[in-house]
Amino acid sequence: MQKNYDFKQVEKNMQSFWKENNIYRFDVDSKDVIYSIDTPPPTVSGSLHIGHIFSYTQAEMIARFKRMQGYNVFYPFGFDDNGLPTERLVEKDEDIIAKNLPRSEFIMKCIATTEKYEREFKDLWHSLGFSVDWSLQYETISPIVQRISQKSFIRLFENGKAYMKESPVLWCTECQTSIAQAELETIDKDTAFNYIAFRVGEENLIVATTRPELLYGCVCLFVNPEDGRYKAYVGKSAIVPLYNYPVPILYDEKVSIEKGTGVVMCATFGDSTDVEWYERHKLPYRKIMLPDGRIDESVPFIGGLKVMPARKQIIKLLADNGLLTDSKNIIHTVAAHERCGKEIEIISSKQWYIDILSNKKLFLEAADKINWYPAHMKNRYTLWVENLKWDWCISRQRYFGVPIPVWYCKGCGKAILASEDRLPVNPLETSPNMPCACGCNEFIPESSVFDTWATSSVTPQINAKWCEENDISNKLLPMSMRTQAHEIIRTWAFYTIVKSLYHTGEIPWKDIMICGFVLAKKGEKISKSKRNSEQSPAVLIENHSADVIRYWAANSKLGTDTFFSLEELSIAKRFITKLWNASKFAISHLYDIDLSAEIDLMPVDRWIIERCRQTTFEAAKLLNQYEIGSARHEIDDFFWKDLCDYYLEIVKERLYQPEKHGYKERQSAQYALYYCMLNILKLYAIYVPHITEYIYQEFFKRNERSISVHKLCWENITAIDSEIIMFGEALKKIVADTRKYKSENALSMKAEIEEVMVKSDTKFIEMFKQTVHDIRACCKAKEIKIIQQE
Repeated sequence: MQKNYDFKQVEKNMQSFWKENNIYRFDVDSKDVIYSIDTPPPTVSGSLHIGHIFSYTQAEMIARFKRMQGYNVFYPFGFDDNGLPTERLVEKDEDIIAKNLPRSEFIMKCIATTEKYEREFKDLWHSLGFSVDWSLQYETISPIVQRISQKSFIRLFENGKAYMKESPVLWCTECQTSIAQAELETIDKDTAFNYIAFRVGEENLIVATTRPELLYGCVCLFVNPEDGRYKAYVGKSAIVPLYNYPVPILYDEKVSIEKGTGVVMCATFGDSTDVEWYERHKLPYRKIMLPDGRIDESVPFIGGLKVMPARKQIIKLLADNGLLTDSKNIIHTVAAHERCGKEIEIISSKQWYIDILSNKKLFLEAADKINWYPAHMKNRYTLWVENLKWDWCISRQRYFGVPIPVWYCKGCGKAILASEDRLPVNPLETSPNMPCACGCNEFIPESSVFDTWATSSVTPQINAKWCEENDISNKLLPMSMRTQAHEIIRTWAFYTIVKSLYHTGEIPWKDIMICGFVLAKKGEKISKSKRNSEQSPAVLIENHSADVIRYWAANSKLGTDTFFSLEELSIAKRFITKLWNASKFAISHLYDIDLSAEIDLMPVDRWIIERCRQTTFEAAKLLNQYEIGSARHEIDDFFWKDLCDYYLEIVKERLYQPEKHGYKERQSAQYALYYCMLNILKLYAIYVPHITEYIYQEFFKRNERSISVHKLCWENITAIDSEIIMFGEALKKIVADTRKYKSENALSMKAEIEEVMVKSDTKFIEMFKQTVHDIRACCKAKEIKIIQQE
């Protein structure tokens, strides 16, 4: 082995070796137990950053671990390359607006862009040494995935779970599409409470509102039944200022007595509470907002204006007419679209939905059947389900997505769904192959596409080739594990559970592994939009190595957020150097090892082997709970302290000087060293696969029967010899106390001392007697005295 480790050459060579030898191929015909991973297909919305590396690498380590536990690992990779995020990327990269181009031309640009980014993504995962079976790759815009997605919709429709209706819908005027509740985020905005005088008989009733531009949409005023100030007004009518039409005054418990004046204007629609009141009290609908964010032309005074100019105009008119009694600046929490950050509106629109509100109990029960790691993440899911207010809107008024396979009869308006044998279909390019039941042969195609989550929610079915010719659902479903970040519990986790329960009656996976975020600084998530990632992952790998990045990624408890800075990588670099040097030292003493020889192991050699076994046991236990970081720290503790700091120092002279210590004694140390170094490589192989593979290929492969260290299995440990572990701890204390003595007395560690006195428990006396020469050599002592201690 060369003096210094050259990661730039080694990592590329090892990646080529794995690819050429199909090291990570899933064997569909194998009788071994399958461990299947539902990996998040990254959204094609721009370049990846260190936060993506953090979560994806943690999951990849689990794939490697399970493979080394003897499982037949199904580890696919997909790309979520359809939908709004991709469209926004194309608009930004090409400096275009989708609606200004012919639909077909824009879709072609989307396809070209996704192909470019997917190549970059794949190259990055390759450079990190991901043990993916790339023959299982999928794209959510591909024909087979479109077919599975459309099939899912058709079956939900046939089972009464998917439906279309015209009703209030969450709407993004920036993206000009409907959105789902799960795509909302809350933001705080500086705004004002405007105090407006409504007329009730001869009196003024003051209403505070942040949305005076919706005044023409006012359909009711509400007060709390416990608010004694307004009991006399309930049942009467109020005259809407400027517009002079009457609206009823009603009770509703949801009104906050403390907020504003305690009188709330219900307009169609200002927020989700307005929608709730509109439906509960059967109020009329007054159209105000258009899909492009302008006020409808029919609205007096402000028709055709955007929201902010309309607001200013109405406030001016109210003030000029003595109808604005006060205005107070406040910080107001509003709902925004997570994709673009724009405040959402609620408009009436015809959309497709999946029924989720009627099955909350089913979805909550499903969560109890899934193992959540960490366990507290289940609370986020539970709170989300319990607080759902809307059915899942799955239609989007966009272009680059999976088409909704529906036509509408021109004669009777009935929705005609495509037959499954024709999927995938694009209604804009084809027609139903039969007339409508009413006899009409003319149809209007559905132009909307599915929300991207409507497709990515069937990733278990995509992986299993659900209802396709090569369907392996019976082998894969439910999948073993889903890995994902915690911010998409409400979307990806929830929607996948919904689809799986509706299609199979079963949970989609047994375990769910929830990863944390990488933070640039306290409270600030690293993201593409914030431009706060120090360097791109490709540059980090090029400059520091994939194994260094991977080792860093395995540093924290599962589900917790972590910080990233370049200084963080120094620990990983020191580790790589330590592993290289320890392996070089070991191999230099193992060139003549005879693994077939019968060996009577010395106590210190038995101890280090047992510590290695104990470490394997503890690490496996933690990794089975997806605690990648805690398991790595367990292995680090053994490697750095017990093996390198103590054992190698204790047996060094025995290895170098068999003529002094005995050849059988050297063989004992060789055996222990070979065992520990091989198992250290196996333990670290899931974290730093390149350097461990290279060291294995350099020496250990000649004695083992495996083509790759990654094809080896960890030892299955069922019991630990606690007595020899205790002996080792006592031995370590002797060495540590001697080092402390030399340090306190300003002596070199190589300085010879007169005597080391060993006070030992009766049961360890014989072991210490057999270890005298090792202690003398390690401590540089002339005399070793062993004293029996009760």
